[in-house]
Amino acid sequence: MKKKKPTEAITMRARPLNRQSAHEFQAFTQTVPMPIALSQKVAKQSVENLNQILADTFTLRDLYKKHHWQVGGPTFYQLHLLFDKHYEEQNDLVDAIAERIQSLGGVGLAMAPDIAETTMIPRAPKGREEVPVQISRLLHAHEIVLEETRSMAKQAAKQGDDGTNDLLVSEVIRRNEMQVWFLSQHLVNVPLVKAD
Repeated sequence: MKKKKPTEAITMRARPLNRQSAHEFQAFTQTVPMPIALSQKVAKQSVENLNQILADTFTLRDLYKKHHWQVGGPTFYQLHLLFDKHYEEQNDLVDAIAERIQSLGGVGLAMAPDIAETTMIPRAPKGREEVPVQISRLLHAHEIVLEETRSMAKQAAKQGDDGTNDLLVSEVIRRNEMQVWFLSQHLVNVPLVKAD
């Protein structure tokens, strides 16, 4: 057998080992014990709740990006920027929620088909909508997220899951309430030039 030259061996080590496959090492519904002084039962319930909020937060985030691209009319520039800002803030929440799920020993939703299957937010049409409809759709999505988050925060507090409760109250609820305030002010019917 011919001995490989050192450069050939190095080149072989640099070659990507692509197209690998293996079995999952943790099923989506499985929660593994983590040394966080929280019972498995509580962790599993929080993971289930957080995955619902994650799916709806993903959907809300993507709704913001859709409207960012498709907004039109005299407030285009302001809303184009606002929608993108809110998208980025929702993206930060997606990351925080997914990381909490993982820290509880769970598996967070991550793929679009799974998100679409799980979300409670109604699907928007593919086409463009008028600005008041876009904003109303976003406000409704926020309301869904806030309603379920308040309920799940209370449940986490009652079960002693302070980390999940803190995330839901300090980040998810507060961020969504602020975004609702910013959005809702665009639907207030006040004169633009001359007072009544």
